[in-house]
Amino acid sequence: MPKSAESRGSSATAISSGQRARPIDPAVRIGHVHLKVSNLQRALDFYCGVLGFELTQRYGAEAAFVSAGGYHHHIGLNTWESLGGSAPAPGTTGLYHLAILYPSRAALADALRRLIAAGISLEGASDHGVSEALYLRDPDGNGVELYWDRPREEWPFRDGKLNMITEPLDLEDLLEERSV
Repeated sequence: MPKSAESRGSSATAISSGQRARPIDPAVRIGHVHLKVSNLQRALDFYCGVLGFELTQRYGAEAAFVSAGGYHHHIGLNTWESLGGSAPAPGTTGLYHLAILYPSRAALADALRRLIAAGISLEGASDHGVSEALYLRDPDGNGVELYWDRPREEWPFRDGKLNMITEPLDLEDLLEERSV
């Protein structure tokens, strides 16, 4: 049974009034994202052809699932409600970006080389102290962040609290990174 508007409001009020909600299980992860795309093949050309994800399953010309490392799917792509559609207009709600976590700085450097080879422009590149990130748009205008996390012991803390930053990322230095 759905919660009434009154009970939903009281839950939000409790959190905003300073009461702490019980934390979520620390093992919870975001398993996948499912994107509405206007052209399935164009999306597959980007996610598989440029970024290197593997196609794990396809449902005709309407949907496909892609993954890294044999997982069932990290990204679902479909045209069920969006075939031939356009990207959401600025100023509307929706997905800001999906973030793809790379296992190492060398793997992120490889991703940057793939983007350069495909002629895909970056919208930004940042050093967040905890991570280094590349920002771009997929062919449907969805925001995409490609990043790697520094080891936790290298994260910036000040007065015992995490102190993330946003500084320019040195792309030339990143491109010099090679896997061992």
